[in-house]
Amino acid sequence: MNRPARLAVGVVSAGRVGSVLGAALARAGHTVVAASGLSAASLNRAERLLPDVPLLPPDEVVRRADLVLLALPDDALAGTVRGLVATNSIRAGQIVVHTSGAHGIDVLAPAAEAGALPLALHPVLTFTGREEDLERLVAASIGVTAAPDDDAAWNVGEALAVEMGAEPVRVPESARALYHAALAHGANHLMTLVADCTETLRDAGIGHPERLVAPLLSAALDNVLRHGDRALTGPVPRGDLGTVRKHLDVLTERAPQIAPAYRALARRTAERSRAAGLLDPAAAGELTDLLADPAEGQTP
Repeated sequence: MNRPARLAVGVVSAGRVGSVLGAALARAGHTVVAASGLSAASLNRAERLLPDVPLLPPDEVVRRADLVLLALPDDALAGTVRGLVATNSIRAGQIVVHTSGAHGIDVLAPAAEAGALPLALHPVLTFTGREEDLERLVAASIGVTAAPDDDAAWNVGEALAVEMGAEPVRVPESARALYHAALAHGANHLMTLVADCTETLRDAGIGHPERLVAPLLSAALDNVLRHGDRALTGPVPRGDLGTVRKHLDVLTERAPQIAPAYRALARRTAERSRAAGLLDPAAAGELTDLLADPAEGQTP
């Protein structure tokens, strides 16, 4: 795989993702020539991860760069790209990269029309914006999207991912939305689920719940990645209606904010358990009836 030439990198903006990827590119031998950031957190983050890099307005950052790294919220990306093109900040020959998982390269169409090479590089990682993210990036993947028939662009995107220490994974433009939905469903909802779990244990009077659940959740994650649905365990795959009913009763009484999510996930677990042959159809039907949303079927 061809390595990109040493590039002048401009980071817009110095948030959790932008600062870490900028530092990863600097570690690979590129030069971060400027970054943008307004908040106190961004300033502190840039000082730690991008020392001596000047903080400038976004248009000035882009004008100085060969490689423009747009590490922006999903909904801000299209407007920012249009604004940078309208101010003639983006020029022909630049590489313009965004880090959004939800978008492919379509959102960079104005930059491509201006002569820039558009790339989507989405690091499949949850960022803290601290130095340890650089080491985590080494064990992570980066979803790469480029123009379908532009082999050179794919090669540049993959080479940049490798230089940052990650494994490149090609994600076609047409798959980008489903790809991101799957990752968000797994990672973001997992974080909510774990936070609900530890908070409920704490409310039950259990001290240090993180220590209690860490081995359990780590083993569960490892098992499902290794064995898929065959790793499913617990009262739902066993068809233990009494236990599930007891869970519903206590959650409705003590943690009503969690009860709907428990019902929804237990129903989905029952579906997967039945499909995997772990739960017979009759027990699955009983569980589905038990787990039905009590609000369903009610007339307003």
